[in-house]
Amino acid sequence: MDKEYVGFATLPNQVHRKSVKRGFDFTLMVAGESGLGKSTLVDSLFLTDLYSERKILNAEERISQTLEITRNAVEIEERGVKVKLTIVDTPGFGDAVDNADCWTPIARYINEQFEQYFRDESGLNRKNIQDNRVHCLLYFISPCGHGLRPIDVEFLKAVHDKVNIVPVIAKSDTLTPKEVKNLKQRVRDEIEEFGITIYQFPDCDSDEDEEFKQQDTALKDSFPFAVIGSNTVIRENVERPMRGRVYPWGVVEVDNPSHCDFVKLRNMLIQTHMQDLKDVTQEVHYENYRAQCIQNLSQQPAQERRAASHKISRQSITELSLVPLADTEKLIREKDEELRRMQEMLQKMQQQMQQSQGEQSDTL
Repeated sequence: MDKEYVGFATLPNQVHRKSVKRGFDFTLMVAGESGLGKSTLVDSLFLTDLYSERKILNAEERISQTLEITRNAVEIEERGVKVKLTIVDTPGFGDAVDNADCWTPIARYINEQFEQYFRDESGLNRKNIQDNRVHCLLYFISPCGHGLRPIDVEFLKAVHDKVNIVPVIAKSDTLTPKEVKNLKQRVRDEIEEFGITIYQFPDCDSDEDEEFKQQDTALKDSFPFAVIGSNTVIRENVERPMRGRVYPWGVVEVDNPSHCDFVKLRNMLIQTHMQDLKDVTQEVHYENYRAQCIQNLSQQPAQERRAASHKISRQSITELSLVPLADTEKLIREKDEELRRMQEMLQKMQQQMQQSQGEQSDTL
């Protein structure tokens, strides 16, 4: 006798409708020296015009320019699915005469977003938390060198445990196919040599179809992506309109997989791995930051812990004033439960540390 229909099969549709109604947030950071086409590539990827009012500085103005971090947000809707896209740009990176520690503001910015999310998550009103954490960092590598430069290595080592790094070789149309292949291998070897952790594609499940497995294999083999960006639509002397760049010797088509890896990068960011980038940010990078924060709190003197608790209490009171009275008691209970769980976690971590120290002393 066949089992009667219950209705569990509609759960994915329910989740889909709820997710579409709520919308999605995604934050992409781009970094690399000036002139590598970062702005053009971002506009090409998302078919936007975020940098229409951008002013290109001359040489004299760039001498006094320091690294700044700018945020551009745009809402994109496609077939009823809304994505709030935030692009974090880093103009001035690597442009100074002395670039020592020029990556510090970027690392600080990433940590500040973790800190703000941690505070919001520990507060009373957690229903509408804004997720401004950086989910992906596109790092642009110059095609003119012989692999990673010292500033590339130092920057990547400074942030590789905080964010998902996706390296790309910029303006790859300046290289021959053989040069692109050699530079990719050189970058992969140096990333492994210097112990830099970059974003790892998840392995395909055994039940995935063959087409998806082949696509995943092609993405892994193309790392780092050799890309070309262009917002110019070419209509003359071509069979169909295309985005590309016109040279005396021919036309480079951005969306042609045989010309560059632009399509693979776009598919990876938008179609196949956007949610995984967000999951890795939450489950790996943010959890590491959160565990470190809890460990630091456990090691603080009692007076500092009381001051920190007082600071959180002031923030909670501010949030409480914005909450309807009917929900106040529920939020307080949720807050008390969260504090209880954190205290239990602290106790377990302290016990593990004491046990580990005892085992080490016994060994000695």
